[in-house]
Amino acid sequence: MTIPKFNSAELKVVRLSPDFFGGPGVPVYDFPVTPREAYIAMYEKRPVWQIVGLGTEQLTFTPGVNPDNVARAFVFDGTTVPGVSNTTGGKDMFGIEWEYVPQVGGSMVRPGKPFLEDANEWYNKLVWPDIDSWDWEGSARANDAYLNTDMYNYCMMMNGWYERLISFMDFEGAVVAMIDEDQKGAVKALFDRLSDLYIRIIDKYLTYFPRIDGFCIHDDWGSQKETFFSPATAAEMIVPYMRRVTDHIHSKGRFCDLHSCGQLLKQVPNMIAAGWDSWTPQLMNDTHKIYELYGDKIIIAVLPDPFDPETATEEEQRDAAHRYAEQFCRPDKPSSWSMYASIAGFLTPAFREELYKQSRIHYGSRS
Repeated sequence: MTIPKFNSAELKVVRLSPDFFGGPGVPVYDFPVTPREAYIAMYEKRPVWQIVGLGTEQLTFTPGVNPDNVARAFVFDGTTVPGVSNTTGGKDMFGIEWEYVPQVGGSMVRPGKPFLEDANEWYNKLVWPDIDSWDWEGSARANDAYLNTDMYNYCMMMNGWYERLISFMDFEGAVVAMIDEDQKGAVKALFDRLSDLYIRIIDKYLTYFPRIDGFCIHDDWGSQKETFFSPATAAEMIVPYMRRVTDHIHSKGRFCDLHSCGQLLKQVPNMIAAGWDSWTPQLMNDTHKIYELYGDKIIIAVLPDPFDPETATEEEQRDAAHRYAEQFCRPDKPSSWSMYASIAGFLTPAFREELYKQSRIHYGSRS
């Protein structure tokens, strides 16, 4: 596939896509290839333009057939209305109750009465979900039109390995179990079986929703200031089990993105070792430093230098986009745009247009 050089005619807005964050419609330009093709090209290190994600090139898919998505109030599929349907909470696939909290627009397990007091209890107490009993065929019918898109269909899976342990044990119990010699063996066995389960669920997804292009799995590892556990602990306790799943995703010809919140610079080598193709750091991370250190091994979603979207002139916004493209739109080392920068308001109409133009120029004519 040969990509022509940038032509200003590409800046014609051909349609408006719904804004994932509830704002006005997102402009879609007259792209030289489909958004899906451009998204995949980024992962294959032959970028076409700077991927900005939600609403432009990416469609989020978290079907209600998976009880975790209902419990977490995070169903995005052909059956729900965001902000209206996603307000319930309930039991996840293991029967753990999640309570919807309107103030934060999401769900949490009420702390104080953990299901497991000790990780060794899981062998006898956990009831594993019967995923064959889920209404896969009904969900496939309900989502046929939803997934029939030219965007990159991005399936998110909540409650990864450590997050799942937290849901069983509360945070304090989970973090102790990761380093307690009397519990570590049970945690490893649990994570290994979770990997078996997640691989089976991924296979179900790809059987009933073959238009899925990639997966994003949630597993938070840090706080505002620091990682929850040492890199050595993550390497021993989590990475091998993650790698089984990412290897499986890759064997199916799909890509895998890690969603992990917190200050995680120290953990990026573990993300790479675990086989993730991309990661979107939160605002507390120095994304420029992470990109320079590791951007040749994992796609990093990079934040721009901050500016005030309310007071910056159009020229200043375009200059900021130009500088961003010069630094981070490198054909030999592609990056993506951070969704947290969109939430912060940096992707103004002028910035968006200039970023697209300059990234097309920097990434150049590619075959």
